[in-house]
Amino acid sequence: MKKNTRGSLIWLRLARFTHQSNLLSNDFLKQFDLTTAQFDVLMQISTYQPLTQSELAEKVTVTQGGISRMLARLEKEGLIERKQDWKTKTISLTKKGQDKLDNAFEAQLEFQSSFFDESLSEEEQKTLYSLISRVQKNSEKKKLSNR
Repeated sequence: MKKNTRGSLIWLRLARFTHQSNLLSNDFLKQFDLTTAQFDVLMQISTYQPLTQSELAEKVTVTQGGISRMLARLEKEGLIERKQDWKTKTISLTKKGQDKLDNAFEAQLEFQSSFFDESLSEEEQKTLYSLISRVQKNSEKKKLSNR
């Protein structure tokens, strides 16, 4: 097997951190009766509503099939509503959905921030944010050029 490159080691470390963070967030968000994926979906809907299912699928880490099942569940729970406007079906949060998100938001933000606040100085956090932002922007350019 070839020697790992630094880039591949960084990618693996980020993937492992993301996975571990999601597992911990799932446990943390149980108190709000949410999963990490549901929290993400509600956040994206709140930010960009109204939006279509395909627009939402591009913004979250859930597969197209998974998003369909999740939206059906969220709609059944009264957290979202889907409206048909001619050929386009849009998704929005209901008041109940916005209230649930508002209830969990600050606690989840604090929980996620603690991973960085407890291990990195403010200067290190600024540097990490700058570097990760640059890598993300580069990946977005690659995504656009592959279309």
